[in-house]
Amino acid sequence: MAGFQIEETIIAGYAAFSKKCGLYVDPGAIAAHAKQIASLNLEATRTGVTFSSSKPIPDDLVEKLAVSSRGEKGF
Repeated sequence: MAGFQIEETIIAGYAAFSKKCGLYVDPGAIAAHAKQIASLNLEATRTGVTFSSSKPIPDDLVEKLAVSSRGEKGF
């Protein structure tokens, strides 16, 4: 899985599958933005948000999740 890291710590990862894509971040980031994720009818697990290429995650939410994940990891 491809991702982004700071020093040796993975901040966010992403993957593409045949029918959906996923953005994977710290569980605290998912929890912090659960209401917005639900309001967009996106599927979320404890550590990720899945979406289709025809209905991607809005850029502002991607940024919020990445910043939150970074904060949860201490950066």
